[in-house]
Amino acid sequence: MKVIQLDETNEYTPGAMKRFFLVQDSAYFKIINFNLEAGVTFPVHSHDLDGDLSIQILEGNGFFLGKGDTELPAKKGDILVSQIREPHGVRAETNLRILVTISPPI
Repeated sequence: MKVIQLDETNEYTPGAMKRFFLVQDSAYFKIINFNLEAGVTFPVHSHDLDGDLSIQILEGNGFFLGKGDTELPAKKGDILVSQIREPHGVRAETNLRILVTISPPI
């Protein structure tokens, strides 16, 4: 077992994402914490792989982004679930902390 202290990853890089790998890769999943300063966009992208992902909002407000001009409001406690092939991204309105789970890991 392993306990991760997410409060210790509460750092921001001006104008960019700050990333922390929280769980070592396994054959089953990967968990990554990204912190985005207000105004920063995690660009819409996809992966040419089979699998699923979730993006959980830990703190802040913003938008889940998708194909075309898709924007879904995102606030603390919201979770986006998607196939990893489906275009996905995030835009921060306020400082935004997200937890991304990818299965299987990439």
